[in-house]
Parts: sequence; structure tokens; C-alpha cells
Amino acid sequence: IMFYGGFGTNFEKARPIVLKSVLLSTLGVILTSLIVGIFCYFTLNFSFLESMLIGAVISSTDAASVFSILRSKRLNLKYNTASLLEIESGSNDPCANILTIVILSFMGASSNTNILYMIFSQVVYGVILGVLIALVGYFILSKAKFTTEGFASIFVFAIALISYALSTVLGGNGYLSTYITGIILGNKSIPNKKPLVNFFNGITGLMQMLIFFLLGLLSFPSQLPNIFLPALLIALFLTFVARPLSVFLILKPFKCPFNQIALISWSGLRGAASIVFAIIPIVSPAYTQNDIFHIVFFIVLFSISIQGSLIPFVAKKLNMIDKDADVLKTFNDYTEEIPIQFIKLLVDEDSQLSNKKIKDIPSLPNILTVLIIRDDKQIVPNGDTIILPNDTLILSGLSLSNDDFGYLTEIKIEKNNQWIGKNLSSIKFKHNKLIILIKREKESIIPTGKTVILENDILIISNQY
Repeated sequence: IMFYGGFGTNFEKARPIVLKSVLLSTLGVILTSLIVGIFCYFTLNFSFLESMLIGAVISSTDAASVFSILRSKRLNLKYNTASLLEIESGSNDPCANILTIVILSFMGASSNTNILYMIFSQVVYGVILGVLIALVGYFILSKAKFTTEGFASIFVFAIALISYALSTVLGGNGYLSTYITGIILGNKSIPNKKPLVNFFNGITGLMQMLIFFLLGLLSFPSQLPNIFLPALLIALFLTFVARPLSVFLILKPFKCPFNQIALISWSGLRGAASIVFAIIPIVSPAYTQNDIFHIVFFIVLFSISIQGSLIPFVAKKLNMIDKDADVLKTFNDYTEEIPIQFIKLLVDEDSQLSNKKIKDIPSLPNILTVLIIRDDKQIVPNGDTIILPNDTLILSGLSLSNDDFGYLTEIKIEKNNQWIGKNLSSIKFKHNKLIILIKREKESIIPTGKTVILENDILIISNQY
């Protein structure tokens, strides 16, 4: 989830608001944690360190939830707010994780010297290792040629794991390292990026389901009545006081509009990260008097069900909807729907295209030769490029919508079919139909009138509506 949060961040779109986002993801997390901690200490009479621990665990916003709502609802927000929320929610988990570990260290009676070094190593090692692993991964991706589709996805998946694991082993913050690795790779030009996006989109969704499944395994509904009142008070205070106050203190010096500050305050959803951080005290030797895990369980459910469902409504009421923008363009995995299709054409020795310049070849209107593959080399052609025998041409043209095209049907040629042994020119259809493709074992054939139909061929037929 952390890696994909960075990988999907379009840094060029986010550049104008990076400073605000970074302040929200660091100083904002610290302020939110401190304000919630003070509330728990003075109002709920929790111990000081335990109050600070609760504040730290729920101080970060959930990137995956924010991304999902912005994309699914196509919320196009004013003032580059989508990018601001994206960077903030994607990068604030490391700070919350460090705060959680530091407070647990105090509760475990660690020395201040060790804690100071731990903070240094978490930040510095996490940043350095994240950058180094990303650059090494990019170098390999740009040079290697993966022979099997899907290898690149597994390789990048391994990079994400190594970035987290190596940083953690050496004392750095694995979440920070992984996020930085994702940002760098996501903003580099790497081959076959679209399959990577689809792969990590699926993996991220699976990991979210797994985390919430784990939340269900570790929680006991019978314990919820015991923590209902303090958890509800914390959730309300976090939503209506702590988060808005920290956002206001950080963004007001930038002269941000009030409606933007209000929407950013409301969009601070708690989710998967808070669940993971709440598990840390369970396995920690530090003793806690209160059921922190179930308190966080309640807060996360409250945040996602109430805040998350109301984000579109709040954005509309605050007049933050930008009808002229596209929220998907703030994400790196956005691929604009361009009406274009590509086809592959192999030039044999007897072809009329062989040994001719592209500018001398008469072509159909709106058809362009965009690439020539020659001996495993890719050539971007111009008008003077000469086409040689055995070249593979990649042509582009305008695509059709389903309404323009009609529909396709598929027919398998069984034994004793009357078409076996006949060429296509001798086959007459009662209605306007055209055989556009023949699947023959592992081969796909673009047919001509001389193409002979064989047993077990699969014919793909174009039909008009």
C-alpha cells in the first residue's frame, strides 16, 4: 500500500503543493498526535504515555481510502487539493510509525540516547536506502528485457519488499523507504508501466482486504461496549477539533482558502495504517492499561463509514468541486482514453513496401507508421526511413466505439463442416458479414480471399447491427 501510494503520485502535478503536503505529513502528524494525547490525558484520565501512544497510532491519514474515494467518485477538487491530499496521506504513515515506536520505547524504559539515534536512523537511513534501491531498480528495469509478461511486475514487487526489509534491518523506517522508492520509480519512464499499475492496483486492494480481515481476527465485539464511550469521544475530538486545528495552523500561513482547509480537515480518514500501528502495542513488551486496539478499531470504523461516505457531500457544500479538472490526472497510473489503436504488419521480401521510403508509400488516410522493429531494435521512423524486408511495422489509426463497430461472433469449424477446404472468396453469407480473423492452433491469421479454411479453425466474424 505504501509503495503504490508513492508509485501512483504524479510529482509534476504535485510539485506546487509539495511543501504544504510535507508539512501536513510531518508537523501535522505531530500536532494531531499531541492534541489527541492531551485530550486523552486531561479528559479521559489516561496515563500520559498511553495518551500520547493513542495519539500517535491514529495520527496519520489513510492513503488508500482517500485515493479510492477521489477516483471512484471522480472528485475534481479546486486549488490542486487532490494532489495535496494524495501526497499528505501517502507520506504521513512513516512519521506516525516513528512516533509510535518512540513512545513505545519510552514505555519500555529505553535510554534517551538510543531513542535519539533511532529517530535519526529511521529518517536518514530510510531516505537514503529508498533512493538507492529505487535508482538500482530503475537501472535494471531500463536495461533488462523481460522475456515473459509479468516478470517486470514480480521484479518491481520484489523491489518494494527489499526496500522495506533492508531499511528495517539496517535501522531505517521501512515505510518511508518504500514510499520514496515508489515515488521515484513511479515518476520514471520505465517499460510496460501500465501492466505494473494494474498489478499493484490489484495487490493493494488485496492487502487492504487482508489488513481489515486481520482486524476482524484480532478484535472481539464483546469488548466494544467497554471502550465505546472513550473511543467515540476520541473519534469526535479527532474529527472536529484535533485534525482541523492542526490543518488550520499549517495551511493558514499559506493563505489557503477556508473551504480548502475545511475539506482537507474532513478528508483525514483513518484506516489500514492505524490498524497496523495499533497491532504494534499488542506485540510490544510495553504495558498498557487501556484496550488501545479496540479503541482504534472503533475510530477506524467511525472514520471510514462517516467521514469517508460524506466526503463528496462536504466537497459539494464547500464549493470545492472543479468541473474543469480531472482528478485522475493527478495520479501516475492515469491513462487518458485516447481513441487510437495499433496494428502490426510484417514486411516480407515480395511486399510492395520493401526497400521503399515511408514518404514514397501511398497510405490510407489517418494511418501512421509509428515504429519499425528491425532485428530486435526499435526505430522511430520519419519520411526518409527505408523499409527493409523482414521489418515489422507498427501502424496507428483511430479506434472505433462499440456503437460504430457492430459486434463479433465466433464459429468453430467442426468435422464435416461444408467450408473445410474452401477459400474465403468462395463463401457467401446471407447477410453483411466478414471473417476478420482465423485462430488456428496457436496462430492468429488475418485472412485474404485465398485463405483456405481447415478443420478446427476458429473464425471471428464481424456483423453489422
